Formats: sequence, structure tokens, C-alpha cells
Amino acid sequence: MPLHPSRRDMLKTSLGVAAATALPSFPLMEQAMAQADATPTSAAEIVQAIRDKKITAVSAVQAAIDRAEKLKDLNTLIYLNKDAALAAARDVDAGKITGPLAGLPIVVKDNINTKDMPTTGGTPALQNARPKNNAPSLQKLLDAGAIIIGKANMHELAFGITSTNLSSFAGPVKNPYDTTRIPGGSSGGSAAAVAAGIVTCGLGTDTGGSTRVPAALTGIVGLRPSVGNGGARRRYNDDHAVVPISHTRDTVGPMGRNVADVALLDSIITGTVMASAVDLHGKRFGVPPSMWGGLDSGLLDVVAAARKKLTDAGAELIGKDIDGLADLNAKLSFPIALHEPIEDIPAYLKASGIKGITLADIAAKIASPDVKGAFGAITADAFGKAYPEAVGTLRPQLQKLYENYFRDNNLDAILFPTTISPAPPIDTAMGSGEMTINGGKPMPTFDTMIRNTDPGSNAGIPGLSLFAGMTQSGLPVGLEIDGPIGSDITLLGLGLSMEKLFGHAPPPKL
Repeated sequence: MPLHPSRRDMLKTSLGVAAATALPSFPLMEQAMAQADATPTSAAEIVQAIRDKKITAVSAVQAAIDRAEKLKDLNTLIYLNKDAALAAARDVDAGKITGPLAGLPIVVKDNINTKDMPTTGGTPALQNARPKNNAPSLQKLLDAGAIIIGKANMHELAFGITSTNLSSFAGPVKNPYDTTRIPGGSSGGSAAAVAAGIVTCGLGTDTGGSTRVPAALTGIVGLRPSVGNGGARRRYNDDHAVVPISHTRDTVGPMGRNVADVALLDSIITGTVMASAVDLHGKRFGVPPSMWGGLDSGLLDVVAAARKKLTDAGAELIGKDIDGLADLNAKLSFPIALHEPIEDIPAYLKASGIKGITLADIAAKIASPDVKGAFGAITADAFGKAYPEAVGTLRPQLQKLYENYFRDNNLDAILFPTTISPAPPIDTAMGSGEMTINGGKPMPTFDTMIRNTDPGSNAGIPGLSLFAGMTQSGLPVGLEIDGPIGSDITLLGLGLSMEKLFGHAPPPKL
């Protein structure tokens, strides 16, 4: 599908901006492609090098495939799209495929529909499912010339935050910075593939933190676009094209090694001009004490240093709390997330042309204990009675709470640690279901890791997690900024400027 001329020109401009804000001090493209272990370049640099014929699309794709195969023990991919990806790359080199992303290797989370390869959701019942169409957000990237090298591993059915997937064909995803630890979830495979240098960027999905949590734990960038109440307030539109949890909360989200790459993918998916860096001087960030309390000691020095860099740059940090946020969010989160799948999953199966599989079939074959437990509540409709109040009364109250907080404090964004702890250890026996903070008693990993990300998800506001620094033990830490509905471009612009202060995560030692 050819791009409309005006759209084509706009995207070329976006690519130029991305190249101008790319990662500094990278090796020459020739070296990067010849040596798979070299520090990966940005998406914009790869595309520009292909366009300038400094490298071929085939060499770029082959390098990504080679690195994926070399690092297969990380379990980043469920499906390697080797032959089709190389064929597409040859078409790019022959001039048959063009566009602002022509030749760029990407990974796509395996709950996002792909018509030419399975979309498994990381669960046995869907292992061989073939949707009839690509998800619209993905199709925009393909129309721009991006090449899928594989479907990324994930927490089974996206119902979790660890990516410790116990399906036999998937397996637990490992964090490239410490392979004994989780990469976060549910988009853990996409995050780990980016962090490990297999690709520079790709797509995940986010319901309660699933792009942002793994971004934080692997030192990359993850965007949850605006969802609002759907309709015009939803930035990405992929209805019935992603294995669902909740139509109220689900969204596709771009992930990348730097903010510029995420902004580039966002500009192409939305058809908007790419974000540009904004001056942080005078910008007002809310820092709610409830989101900054109870942190693991491993994060404290990192986030304190990041806050100082922001204030040194002239930003103002406003320490007013969002009163009642946690309690209100707790009342509505599960009733929405554990009721909507009852209708959303059958609707997805029908719209995707996946026949002979029911919600009951999916539930019966689930491999991961935590997901099986969640689906027990779903199939019993344990939250059916609570759902109308949750979505009709409590969620609007939550949205109003955020709206008032932004307005009353004249804020540009809310700033908080994406997670309250660095990546905890993988535990296959327990599905990585428990973790500790500062050596205390075991707590549910899910509740702990989404403490700060879930409320904004329920409110439908956008959030961007970016690298803040490394712990003394060598684990990445992420900071998140949330903004009002529709402020996605502003968040990305703030992120570009914050990234200049915080830097980029060092490559993992793999």
C-alpha cells in the first residue's frame, strides 16, 4: 500500500528528526552490521544507512536474525520469521519495498495479529492460530517498510507482569542484564530483544504496565499511548486485532532503545509529526509521595540522582499527593480486567477468523499457574456484579481525580519510579509470583510491580517509561512520566530532553 504523498513527506521529516536525536557515539554502520555483538544503532541510523546504500537491508535483517539465534537462550522470541524477513529485505534492496522505515528489523509481541505467521498469545490453545489480517498499528509500520524478524515472547495471554511463561513452546523470558531475573511483562520478549540488541525497536501492548514495566527493568523506553474512553481519545486503534484482556484498557505501544525511536514509530502509526525535545526549564512535574514511598533500596540512589538532574535543569518538582488514588484504583481494576475478557476474547476470535477455539478451550489449556487462576475468576465471572459500577462510576471518578490533579497543580506531567524495585529473580516453580522489597516478607510480584503504573492505565492517560540509571548491582531503573489524555507528543518531547540528562543504558554483557 503506497503512502499518500503528504504522509510520505511528513514521515521523511520524522525520520530526519529521529536521526538527529539518535544515540551518540555508535560505531559505523558497516561495523554494526558486520559484528552482531556491536552496540546496536538507532532505528533512524539503520534506515538512513540502508537508504544511503552504506549497508543493505539484507545485512541489517541477517544481523538481527543471527543475534536472535545466538541469544536464543534468552527466550525473547516465540517465532523467528527468518525466510520471510530476508525475502522482504531483498525486496527493499531491489527497490520493490520503499518507505520511511524500509529495511528496519522489528519484533512484534505475539498477541498482536500477524496474518502471515501465528499469533499465539503465548498460550497453548492459540499456538497455531492464524489471524486473517495484521493489526492496524502494525500494518502502518509494514506499509512504511519495516520488516518483522519475529514474534516476541510474553507473559501468557498478557495476564501478568513477569514474562515467566510456562507454556512448553515459549518458556520464561530472561533479562539480558541478569539472566537469572525477569525482564518484566507482559511485553517481556519485546523488551529483552531490544535491550539485547537483536533489534532497536518493536511493538508491545499495555493493559496495566506491560510496555512500561519491562522497559524499566531492561533499560529501554516504553510508551503507553492515550486510551481515554476510546473513540477519538484513543491514540492507537486496534479493535479486535490483539489477543485481548480489556477493551477499556488495552493498547498497542512502541518500545525502543531510545525515546527518538519510540517517537518515530509513534509518528508513523498515528500519521503525526514526530515529537521534538522541549526545554525542561520551568516545567512542573508532580511527584506524589505515595508513588515515591516504599522503594527498594536498590533504586534510591538512582532515582534521587535523576531528580537532582531535573531540578538542576530548571524543572520544578511538586510534592502534592493524589489523595485516594490507590484505594479508588483498587476498587475498579480487577472488576474491569477480569470481566471484560468474557466478551472481548470471543469477539477477538470471531473478528480474526480464528475458528474452532473458544474461551473455555483457552482457559482449559493455560500453562502458567497465575494465569490459570485469573481465568478461573474470568470464567466464573467473579466480578460481573461489580463491573457496572467499576466502569460506569468509579473509572470516571478516577479520571476526574487525575484531571483535577493536573489542573490544580498546573502540571506538565507526573513523575515517579516506573517500578518500586529492580528486576526480581525468576522462579519457575512459582511462576515468579512472589518477590521481596528490602529483604522483607514475600509479596505478590504482580501487585508490587504495577503499583505505580496501574492507576494511569485505568484512567486511560498516556505514560512513558525511560531509562534513569543503573543500580550498584548492574540492574536498570526506569522513571515514568504520565500526562493528561492526549498529551502523548508532549510526553515524548519531555522524554527526549530527560534522556539527554539521564543518558542511555550500557549494553548488557552477553
